[in-house]
Amino acid sequence: MDWGTDLWDQYDVIDKHTQSGLDLVERYIKFVKERTEIEQYYAKQLRSLTKKYAKRGSKEEQECKFSNHASFQEILNELNDYAGQRELIAENMMTGICVELTKFMQDLKHERKTHLSDAKKAQQNLESSFKHHESTKKRFAKEWAEAEKATQQAEKTENDLNATKLDVEKAKQHAHARTHTAEECRNDYAAQLQKYNKEQNFLYYTEIPQIFNKLQDMDERRIRQLAEGYCQFSEIEKKVMPIISKCLEGISTAGAKINEKQDSELFIEQHKSGFERPCDVEFEDYSQGIKPATSDSSLNPPRVRNKLWPFSKKNKMSHAEKHMPLAAEDFSHLPPEQRKKRLQAKIDDINKDLQKAQDQSEALEKMKGVYEQNPQMGDPSSLEPQITETTQNIGRLKGELTKYESWLLEAVGGEESSNIINNNTQHSVVAADASQNIYTEFDDEFEDIASPIGHCTALYTFEGNSEETISITEGELLTVMEDDKGDGWMRVLRASGEEGYIPSSYVKLSP
Repeated sequence: MDWGTDLWDQYDVIDKHTQSGLDLVERYIKFVKERTEIEQYYAKQLRSLTKKYAKRGSKEEQECKFSNHASFQEILNELNDYAGQRELIAENMMTGICVELTKFMQDLKHERKTHLSDAKKAQQNLESSFKHHESTKKRFAKEWAEAEKATQQAEKTENDLNATKLDVEKAKQHAHARTHTAEECRNDYAAQLQKYNKEQNFLYYTEIPQIFNKLQDMDERRIRQLAEGYCQFSEIEKKVMPIISKCLEGISTAGAKINEKQDSELFIEQHKSGFERPCDVEFEDYSQGIKPATSDSSLNPPRVRNKLWPFSKKNKMSHAEKHMPLAAEDFSHLPPEQRKKRLQAKIDDINKDLQKAQDQSEALEKMKGVYEQNPQMGDPSSLEPQITETTQNIGRLKGELTKYESWLLEAVGGEESSNIINNNTQHSVVAADASQNIYTEFDDEFEDIASPIGHCTALYTFEGNSEETISITEGELLTVMEDDKGDGWMRVLRASGEEGYIPSSYVKLSP
């Protein structure tokens, strides 16, 4: 069954049906656009939510050491990645469905207009031919009536006894002329009728069926393309479901790895003072003439007990406490255990800074040597200010290290502190020795290029269609050039030298 055979006389119905199909495509495009707007708004709200609850500041960073705090931060990170997948769904729906269907629909509109115009033009040509046929038919009828009238008049004149022979001859000639004209009109009418029937037959059996069948093919292509658009609506989301599932699994994993006992132990380690519990207060019997406690005994402190009392309110402070310094450089204002931890942390920080300064010093010395051997590459004397500054910085850091190690020795006391100091010194020496291998080679032109910050492996294939993005394949090894800044994207370098942005959730960082 086809439109040309079964619907040859349903031009108006076909016109309305094809227009209704195009209207449906437009409605579906509008529907998908609104869906993408919902996805984008949802992703934006999720990102705002994660940003709102993300930890900031030194106090919150300290809290993140607890597993329950750290897990919440991981949940926020996974939710941020999840928001990135919702954005990806919106982008793919817009490019894969809306853009493609809009372009396809414009082509269909032009094709439909052409076919309907051809059908209307063919119908108009047939109507024009029919009018000409009717004109020749009327002329034939008129001329034949005139011919019969002239023949009757000739017979009447011939039978008239008063008519002359000339009148009779003239009447016969007039009747003959009329009959001849009528015969010519009859032939024209027959020819025009034959032509019209031929054109009508061609229109309804050949031309119209061909046009309507083209419209049928166009409408079926529209339906097929729309069906693919319906399927894409689901497939686009299915493609990111593995990553969304990983985000949800990451949230579950973050909850599962919380260790309440470990958090309690960490809390104890952070805040235990190391003080002994206060002794019983001795009874002073004034009835036996015992004098009140001397100034020596007052050195044993009600003030210390007040400090150690766990339920005292922070807003009730003595006059002396209000005027005490907030923090001492040697952390002597802290309880013993906390002081040791702060001093050890300070020593570790100084060791790291010292290692960096020593690395920088070695690099400058090697660069100076290269300049001395190759003067065309640079002036060795231009490095002297940096070398001097670095040397002074190393001396300052070593002085600070000695100072804090002595304070740690005082805080710990005995053989235990010697072990700690030796360990710190060995760590510093090993770190300095290890750093000697860092600057063994120099680039000939000392180009200023971005340094890689790590490596990662692609978990999924990604097609980089937009500007500044690149395509990656599953299992591909990549170099990380710029980490995720919180927007769900990171910059990587491929082995081919191609560099660009990819979704952070599509890769796994290498340890």
